Amino acid sequence: NFLFKQNCQLVLFACNTASTQALRKIQQEYIPVDHPGKNALGVIIPACEEAAKSGNSIGVIATESSVDSEAFIKEIQKVNPQAQVIQQACPLLVKLVETGESDVEILDKVLIRYLKPLVEEKIDTLVLGCTHYGLLEEHIQRVLGQLGSSAKIIHEGRVVATRFKDYLDRHPEYQLRLSKNDTRMFYATDMSKNFQELGSQYFGQEIEVKKAIL
Repeated sequence: NFLFKQNCQLVLFACNTASTQALRKIQQEYIPVDHPGKNALGVIIPACEEAAKSGNSIGVIATESSVDSEAFIKEIQKVNPQAQVIQQACPLLVKLVETGESDVEILDKVLIRYLKPLVEEKIDTLVLGCTHYGLLEEHIQRVLGQLGSSAKIIHEGRVVATRFKDYLDRHPEYQLRLSKNDTRMFYATDMSKNFQELGSQYFGQEIEVKKAIL
């Protein structure tokens, strides 16, 4: 509601847990009543479609809520019914990213713990099923190699960016309503110093964060 009141025409749920828990209800019930003509999109389906085309033994690392929803299994098998999908909940990874943990030894220990069971299942594809995990891609790739796996990594950020461009090309009605002035605004519900610092680090340039009043 906050974002739509900022005149956003499209909202991308860059969170798998939110996509599994709330997106469908928002798309089908909330938007048609309160914000007709606008839309919200998620990140799970594009990543699952890409994974389903990439392999037949697919590992998914995600939050416990996303794993419990089995959304990745359902969406991957819609495209590739023969695919074996092995999920692994990784409750520690989000905290490591959000605290900016950079100690390689700590990261390796945690990643080995989570990735080893998937490698033992001989996965050929690995979905980074949480937006945070993309920031650990190089570490994940390295640990997979240490464990003897050459599994292809599906990075949701890159997949979703490409699919989102395709979506806009197929929906010129949104193109006409979107600003082309390249303005970026960053809001947070928690104005912690840590968020400001890590946000700038991860974004690759200094960002100014404003308080979102909900």
